[in-house]
Amino acid sequence: MHRVAARALRNTCRYSVRTLSRTGPRRSLFLNKHLSLVSYSTQRNSKQDDSQSSPESAKYAAGRAIEPLQSSMYFRRFSVALVSGLVGYGAWYSYNGTSPDQSKVLTRNFATGTTASDAAPTRNVLVIGANELHTGTFVGEGPISKTTRDDGKRVIEMMTPDQATQRLRQLEESYFVNRGEGVVRYDLVQLPSNDPIEDDHAEKIVEVPGATEGARSSDWMFWGVFDGHSGWTTSAKLRQTLISTVAQELNTTYKASPGMCPAAEAVDSAIKNAFVKLDDEIVHQSVEKVLKAGSKTVAAELLQPAFSGSCALLSFYDTRTKTLRVACTGDSRAVLGRRTASGKWTATALSVDQTGSNPDEEARLRKLHPGEDRVIAAGRVLGQLEPTRAFGDATYKWSRDISMRLRQAFFARSPSPLLKTPPYVTAEPVVTTTKIQPENGDFLVLATDGLWEMLTNEEVVGLVGKWLEAESFDSTWAKVFKSKSALPIEQANGQGVGGQKTPIRMQQWGISPDDKDRFVVQDKNVATHLVRNALGGKKEEQVCALLTLPAPFSRRYRDDLTVQVIFFGNGNSTGEVVPNTEASASLQESVKAKL
Repeated sequence: MHRVAARALRNTCRYSVRTLSRTGPRRSLFLNKHLSLVSYSTQRNSKQDDSQSSPESAKYAAGRAIEPLQSSMYFRRFSVALVSGLVGYGAWYSYNGTSPDQSKVLTRNFATGTTASDAAPTRNVLVIGANELHTGTFVGEGPISKTTRDDGKRVIEMMTPDQATQRLRQLEESYFVNRGEGVVRYDLVQLPSNDPIEDDHAEKIVEVPGATEGARSSDWMFWGVFDGHSGWTTSAKLRQTLISTVAQELNTTYKASPGMCPAAEAVDSAIKNAFVKLDDEIVHQSVEKVLKAGSKTVAAELLQPAFSGSCALLSFYDTRTKTLRVACTGDSRAVLGRRTASGKWTATALSVDQTGSNPDEEARLRKLHPGEDRVIAAGRVLGQLEPTRAFGDATYKWSRDISMRLRQAFFARSPSPLLKTPPYVTAEPVVTTTKIQPENGDFLVLATDGLWEMLTNEEVVGLVGKWLEAESFDSTWAKVFKSKSALPIEQANGQGVGGQKTPIRMQQWGISPDDKDRFVVQDKNVATHLVRNALGGKKEEQVCALLTLPAPFSRRYRDDLTVQVIFFGNGNSTGEVVPNTEASASLQESVKAKL
């Protein structure tokens, strides 16, 4: 039966193939009494399923217990082509191959060699090969073959649109922030591509007492997305510790300044110091403990976050001053949406992608490592790592001697032959500062680079604006939208400004940048809304195909996705943070499980 299906499939699936390029993978609180942590931290140690739980590992005491890391739920990006031109009954997706001029496919049942009866069900399927991916149909009630023949091609049933929606909403969360401090709501979602997901995220509110007795308190609000690579352990470490480390440094800085009002430069330095301090703990202090202990169990526990790596994008909003700071290490991106007098929105990038393709980052590294021609090669550090700033990635930071000692004692990886004058990668962030206008309805989008491979800054802000229009989230906001056919966004001139990458997958998928009709609004969670439209929007077959792909095949066509959207505004002041269950499928499932 399998052979018949395969033979018929080979006979029927003949398409025109477009040759496209492929990009390689990535190398791949302890606060004193001054601050109190409000119990509105919504970072969740969620897993996709119980089968993905991390193994038990020994705890190592070194001044304090080391808590084993756990994945929040999946090698980073394979930039592979996805051509969405329909041919016959199938859309052909290819990232490698020739371009023969072949005729359109003849529609036929490839489950058997005969024509199925009209009563037989027809199901959509994906055919997955090493260098190809296309859709087709399966007619009949029998089971669909998982493997078609010796070449390893697989046939799997494609998700229905309803199943795709369920998958998109599986890890969504939404919260109303009723603290009267300038933030009214935030939404977030994750979509794995790797298994387990290598992205992570954290959100936390720290209540800050007034500088004098009787003075009104304020909040420090944090949101962060962490884009892991070569594993999930570094991003999990950041979820657990980065915000608390930054809050500690800020606490010290604010207390040391007159009237609890430190200079802007001092605040920026505190954030940078926290990032660097945590990375030193991950990369260097861990080695000292491992070499002292001489235990493979300790090594496995402490060195995992050093061997893998993670970008970090952290936003810090001081509600007293209405000041937003964004600290970026790596190539995740923050974009601010702000309404103009025309009623449309502008998109302002609050971070710059820090990769080997960024001229400023390349110049910085060449200045630090003179005479090393291959310090940046093919847009990558030493020809291998794409982000020029990251946590972990210790093989780019350790001396050759340390790397070899760890390799001999604990089977660590060998250093690159190009390694001469480490460190080549730093965790020190670039910090930007923006004054927020809550009364104007500003919003902030934080996302790992998987989103920005699919959508421009303007499209993301315009899609949020379109969602606000459709949802009538706030009546004063809904009045500003006039057009029903176009995104309510002021278009910027040029793309890739300031070293930012452009959405490569639009070209790979054969989508015109001018095709705005592909966008759709059908999700209550705005982060989910962004992800749906990034995957194709109204192009349901494309969305279903991309969501059906299992790991590791999915890595060739899309990255892990983590998106946070924060809405600023003057809302209720009950002091609570309340789950928005209508836009939180994951929270609904949690309630059902308890019932």
